[in-house]
Amino acid sequence: MIKIGIIGGSGLDNPDMLKDARLLSVDTPYGAPSSALTVGRIGGVEVAILARHGHGHVIPPSNVNFRANIAALSAHGCTHVLATTAVGSLRMEIAPGHLVIPAQFIDWTRKRACTFYDGNQVVHTPMAEPFCPGLRQLFAATARELGLTCHEDKTVVTIEGPRFSTKAESYMFRQLGADIINMSTVPECVLAREKKIHYAAVAMSTDYDCWHEEEAPVTWEMIKQTMTANADRVVRLFLAVIPKIALAKDVCNS
Repeated sequence: MIKIGIIGGSGLDNPDMLKDARLLSVDTPYGAPSSALTVGRIGGVEVAILARHGHGHVIPPSNVNFRANIAALSAHGCTHVLATTAVGSLRMEIAPGHLVIPAQFIDWTRKRACTFYDGNQVVHTPMAEPFCPGLRQLFAATARELGLTCHEDKTVVTIEGPRFSTKAESYMFRQLGADIINMSTVPECVLAREKKIHYAAVAMSTDYDCWHEEEAPVTWEMIKQTMTANADRVVRLFLAVIPKIALAKDVCNS
């Protein structure tokens, strides 16, 4: 049975999205997740929403219990996870307000628990395609149908945070081939892959990081303002995609 997990905020933790919404408190072997699950249905599909940084965005990136978050959704029976994330743009063509569907990541984090297999069991998880190709294609096609500006097949670099990049780092990430930058994708998508959950992310560009000399360097206030102004785009996309996932069933073989 298809069951969708949603991770993020940006209006997507609003229970009004769901029919018959209710809160479900959960615990895991890794501790408590960032928030209780808000469970209900969208288009007849069972959905569980989790606020990555807690309700009200109170948990900094390095303190997010990513293992508990993914473990909670897995234990709830989620077969797919759709994530939202605010990102800085490292490319001129990815303007603030544009949506991005990442296909690859570069891990620039330093101190996060990044695997469920840190005991005596040795497991090497394939990561050539970290994001579910079927979900990525579905997101991109649906964004086009809705008339939303969306960039496909991009690479996100995840930094530790909570500070933003220096200009030198921003230039370096561009040279490495990254297109967008955030503080949340890794290890979230890695852990989802370990749990054999189909995972894809929709990123919203909020700024030009600090490499673009003609734009003001990114601030948290800038991110919040852009996300608030454009959250409805992500909500519309998710509401349109979720029923399609249920119809597609085996969205990919990854």
